[in-house]
Amino acid sequence: MSKSSTRPFAKFEFMIAWRYIRARRAEGGVSVMTWISLIGVSLAVFALIATLAVRSGFRAEFVDTILGANAHVTLYQTIEVDEAGRTSRAISDYSDRAQAVLQVAGVTRAAPLVRGQVMGNFQNSNIGVEVYGINPDDFFTIPRIGRGSDGVGDIGSFSQGIAIGTGVARELGVGVGDRIKLISPNGVRTAFGTSPRVSAYDVVYVFSAGRWDIDRMRVYLPLSEAQQFFNRGDVADELEVMVDDPEAIDEMIPDLMAAMGPRALVWTWRDSAGAFLRALSVEDNVMFILLSILVLIASMNIISGLIMLVKNKGRDIGILRTMGLTEGAVMRVFFICGASIGTVGTIVGVVLGCLFAIYVDPVFAFINYATGGGVWDPSIRGIYELPAELRLSDVLSAVALSLGLSWGVTLFPARRAARMNPVEALRYE
Repeated sequence: MSKSSTRPFAKFEFMIAWRYIRARRAEGGVSVMTWISLIGVSLAVFALIATLAVRSGFRAEFVDTILGANAHVTLYQTIEVDEAGRTSRAISDYSDRAQAVLQVAGVTRAAPLVRGQVMGNFQNSNIGVEVYGINPDDFFTIPRIGRGSDGVGDIGSFSQGIAIGTGVARELGVGVGDRIKLISPNGVRTAFGTSPRVSAYDVVYVFSAGRWDIDRMRVYLPLSEAQQFFNRGDVADELEVMVDDPEAIDEMIPDLMAAMGPRALVWTWRDSAGAFLRALSVEDNVMFILLSILVLIASMNIISGLIMLVKNKGRDIGILRTMGLTEGAVMRVFFICGASIGTVGTIVGVVLGCLFAIYVDPVFAFINYATGGGVWDPSIRGIYELPAELRLSDVLSAVALSLGLSWGVTLFPARRAARMNPVEALRYE
């Protein structure tokens, strides 16, 4: 075999590499180490893809529940002091303000709200709730709560009763058709002190927004009923605004404030959840770095396996060199050995990671059953189940990282094999 006939990654190089990979230990191979390296890379890539899918799914679900059940922008007014020295943020011309805000490009809805915290009561059960007074037409258009969402009861009867979250219904032990009381300590002042304000309403609709804290605390009343209950008169506390592109909300703030008037104040969804989302981003980066180290550790097994293979195949290397095999050909043979292990391990890890992300619900249900339940606490995590979102960018990142590391670490032992002196290799044979 002449040197001129040797071309990079020729067929015989793959044949020799395949022979070395599948050789038994008695023949000078390291099949056990090969399997350990293969399994290690597969599990590391699987863990990386599964973790990235869960983190992406958790972030997407968390943001979706924020944007689907809460205002993208809350507009309210600065404090105003009247002649009697009383302070108020009330919006008296809320209908006109809502219409003006709706004229802003990108705004999809603007709903006047009256809000207040009270105590809900049914028989001997009590729970603190937050009341949202809203017009029925606006209530129907709330994405995760109004029409088209998961709920029990007749949403069309909202104007005749109260809508409560599933958590409120569970804590009070009520359902559609039951009558609950709302109790506010800020009631009517009498000569004997302040008398709590108490009103009873029929439960006509039980909604689930997909977030534990919302379902556990929130109830909706028709705007007129809420104004009467809180003794607000014909005013609103704020405007609940939703837009086409919540990610671009910062660019819309000047127009929204101009539509709201000179006393306008703004609170966006980024203000309420921005710190948590930034913490998620930091955690995503840290998790990627830690799991990258895991992939690197798994790839290091390939180095040890190749070093053992080079040592066991010293006689073969000497013979091949004396037959005319170039240093580059020897290096490519052992590079193919290590790179093949890393490539196959990466493919297996990608398949396992993708299957986990696709079938995360039955997998998690089995884990929850095997551990006796209670693994996922929605009161801590906010959402009811473990989500997973398989993104092509995450998969490609994992593949690039795994192949880059597994191929890179093979260069050192492959180069060592290529530089082996054939005379030294055959001296004691």
